[in-house]
Amino acid sequence: MASKNPKTNTYFSSVSLSTHGTLCLSSPSSHVKLVSFSYILLFWVIAEMDATISPGLYPLHRCKTLHLVRHAQGVHNVAGEIDHAAYSSEEYFDAHLTPLGWQQVDHLRNHVHETGLSKKVDLVIVSPLLRTMQTAVGVFGGEGYKDGIEVPPLMVANAGQSDRPEISSLNCPPFVAVELCREHLGVHPCDRRRSINEYRSLFPAIDFSLIENDDDVLWKADTREKNEEVAARGLKFLSWLWTRKEKEIAIVTHSGFLYHTLSAFGSDCHPSVKDEICKHFANCELRSVVIIDRSMMGSDPATTNYPGKIPSGLDLPSDVADEKLPDEGKVN
Repeated sequence: MASKNPKTNTYFSSVSLSTHGTLCLSSPSSHVKLVSFSYILLFWVIAEMDATISPGLYPLHRCKTLHLVRHAQGVHNVAGEIDHAAYSSEEYFDAHLTPLGWQQVDHLRNHVHETGLSKKVDLVIVSPLLRTMQTAVGVFGGEGYKDGIEVPPLMVANAGQSDRPEISSLNCPPFVAVELCREHLGVHPCDRRRSINEYRSLFPAIDFSLIENDDDVLWKADTREKNEEVAARGLKFLSWLWTRKEKEIAIVTHSGFLYHTLSAFGSDCHPSVKDEICKHFANCELRSVVIIDRSMMGSDPATTNYPGKIPSGLDLPSDVADEKLPDEGKVN
């Protein structure tokens, strides 16, 4: 039985998960009414229900695949679980990963290589904080340097007390730091970033050009960003993604940002979908989702579609001919 949303007067069909983790919904063949979101994580909203179940279709070039990653365990996570007051301590300013966190990074790196995901990602977007950048370069960064090739490293040796060798930028996608996908802003020093100049010395191959201010002007010591403000920022971030040409993007960010952004999409979904996408991420957890551009903001043409008729020739389909025949055979 479908569930009805009284605010939108819509119904929702049953939900399933595909084997590669993309959210999919089976939808009835009746009339379809879509909610007002410009971007949906494959939520099919149904106005009327019947017993017939049919798949949904959408043009591939109007979609992007996002690989969402929460950072690995940071020193603030350990301290905060023991005593929540630790999140307010300057001791954990711009918290770095723990040794266990780096083990989590290694395991996720093995996973993305074993599954072939490392070869599919076109772009890595990362929140400009130490723990997220350490996670991002550790998971999606290149292998060791090759003789005769000199390129800036993604991370210098021992960056952020990592006790790790430098990480190469060879044979890996570009990395871009974006402030829109930061954690809750304000109050907690662990969520305050360093200057961009300092980060550039630690992560030379990450692109920080989209960040306007060297100092952290967004974080306020006496004001914590509200949950709904984080969600609104998350939707703005998703909107910004449509300005990018890349189709498969890894995003390394934070628990609060992911939770409140995805919860904004789950409010009108079947409960099983909401449970799947709106639960908190574990440290170094990866979930892959698809977003769809229903507002036509994405202007890129299809890259795999082919126009046909090359060389050109007669190609009238038989069913079209059958439709034309009665009209053409009429006698005045």
